[in-house]
Amino acid sequence: MDTPISSTDAQVGSLPQPYLLFLGDTSEPAFAKTAFGLSDWAGDRCVGEWSCGATVSTGLPLLTPGEAVARGARGLVIGVANAGGFIPERWIAALIEALEAGLDLVSGMHMRLADIPQLAATATRLGRRLIDIRTPPHGIPVASGRQRSGKRLLTVGTDCALGKKYTALALARAFVARGVAADFRASGQTGILIAGGGIPMDAVVADFEAGAAELLSPAASPQHWDVIEGQGSLFHPAYAGVSLGLLHGSQPDVFVVCHEPGRRHMLGYPDFPMPSIEEVIDLTIRLGRRTNPLIRCAGVSLNTGKLEADAAQALLQAESRRLGLPVADPMRGGAAFKQLVDAALQLSSDT
Repeated sequence: MDTPISSTDAQVGSLPQPYLLFLGDTSEPAFAKTAFGLSDWAGDRCVGEWSCGATVSTGLPLLTPGEAVARGARGLVIGVANAGGFIPERWIAALIEALEAGLDLVSGMHMRLADIPQLAATATRLGRRLIDIRTPPHGIPVASGRQRSGKRLLTVGTDCALGKKYTALALARAFVARGVAADFRASGQTGILIAGGGIPMDAVVADFEAGAAELLSPAASPQHWDVIEGQGSLFHPAYAGVSLGLLHGSQPDVFVVCHEPGRRHMLGYPDFPMPSIEEVIDLTIRLGRRTNPLIRCAGVSLNTGKLEADAAQALLQAESRRLGLPVADPMRGGAAFKQLVDAALQLSSDT
């Protein structure tokens, strides 16, 4: 073979499962969101985790590549989503070790695996696959702005990495449990790995962002719901463009604001304070009305993972009273989450 086997196919059936999750040397849990997302939502497809000095953990067994292969692993997934989506030079030796142990590499980073000479040469020599998930489809059109049939819910955030994907997955599952036709639509690399398809919105050329969102959530039957994974934040100094394209193209009937209480500044941007939930609701409605004049906020999803149960419950109730909206933590469920689902599906009884 003269070139490494490379693939951009994001269909789950074609990916080398089960996975060993690679955490690199990550110390910030939010930057390991791919590993946590797969562990939480596709744990049956993960045999363990491996790192080269990481201080975060998914709780899966710590395995070397050789040990993971002995347990049936077929692919190493880079479980990190750092700012800029790059693969540091200091990780290369570990990734080569994984290839030599018999694992294909799966990455959701912006940097392509085959563009790293050492990995390309090793994959060529061993006949291993280098699979890049963060690759948009060809032929994305410019958005039309035309209304499409079906119903849509979009999760939006006060910042990055605080629960938009988890909220969308939990809502889609809750809709289906109620007998509502619904699909989770993945817009980022982790969601694509979980769902088996989607479009990595932050890898799409800017002029085609809204068009990609239209493709992601096509016309459907009138009672069908697409629950769309949000990206970034309309207030983010770096990623707001992706958020706006996704908002305009998805044309949501309903949105849910996602927030992590206690976070004071944008993740990785200490000079930029967090917007309030009210500011996010107001701006989302004003911008979203451009393509869906009837857009409305169903409520708020709070990531209370750092709080004890009693403190979390008290905060959810207090924020619901303050905002006059359902406020829930989807991962805790309960009556608060039921109210959020009720509010999101309110449109079904209005049409």
